Amino acid sequence: MQASERRHGGEIRVYIEAGLPTRYAWRRGTLREIVRARALSIFGKLRVWDTEHNNGVLIYLLLAERAIEIVADRGIARQVPPEDWQAMIARMAVAFREERFEDGLTQALEEVSAVLVEHFPLTAGMANPNELPDRPVIAP
Repeated sequence: MQASERRHGGEIRVYIEAGLPTRYAWRRGTLREIVRARALSIFGKLRVWDTEHNNGVLIYLLLAERAIEIVADRGIARQVPPEDWQAMIARMAVAFREERFEDGLTQALEEVSAVLVEHFPLTAGMANPNELPDRPVIAP
């Protein structure tokens, strides 16, 4: 992610979780709604929202359910329609179904980076502090 973030002013986090915590098993709603709620919770816990330009993006992978969510902060979400994020998720899901996990995640990172380059490009002399850790989080 470091290489990606040298090309734009955004921040990308990846969170990989084997299964939902037990407390999510009792929630009402569709699986998609529950996974989205979990992704939003992780977005907050990892402070992806805490960037100067509100342009953090979380890629959340829930392995047990083979679920994927992308959560974009308000600065980027205002500029990119939800359908674009859903299309990225769909392409990643195809790769995952084919057990091309690394390819799917790499493609998603490239696509998110391209969106951030388009909407938050770096210009000559522009400061680009690394506001969030780059390492993916693999939940225990």
